[in-house]
Amino acid sequence: MANLARFNVIDNTLDDVLRGFFVRPMNFETTAAPVQLRVDVSETEGGYTVRAEIPGVKKDDIHVAIDGNQVEISAEVKNEKEVKEGEKLLRSERYFGKVYRAFALGSDVDEAATEARYADGILELKLPKKTSARVKRIAIQ
Repeated sequence: MANLARFNVIDNTLDDVLRGFFVRPMNFETTAAPVQLRVDVSETEGGYTVRAEIPGVKKDDIHVAIDGNQVEISAEVKNEKEVKEGEKLLRSERYFGKVYRAFALGSDVDEAATEARYADGILELKLPKKTSARVKRIAIQ
């Protein structure tokens, strides 16, 4: 005969919480995942407007690449430390590192007419649609 063991999820979870509470202090904060750029994309008949939120970045550290209908935005967020003598940093909640976002648009973008502007932590891209060749209707004789 097979031996069956009873498993109760609540009891095991409660045991883990209590074991952690008495052995070491509990940490209720989760480890932060890499920050992802927040973007707003709007479309008009002539093109797209992309607004990406990238606060605390110098415009030289932002890179935008366009390939057809693919848009890639990346930036390097650098840590500028201002530690004064006699001070000790107790907590830092700001993210420093690389942020990246890529997405596809519905139409190809005209790379030559693209405009980019960065002000107040917002990157604004004006991406005009590529004009496709009109379909020519041929009359049959």
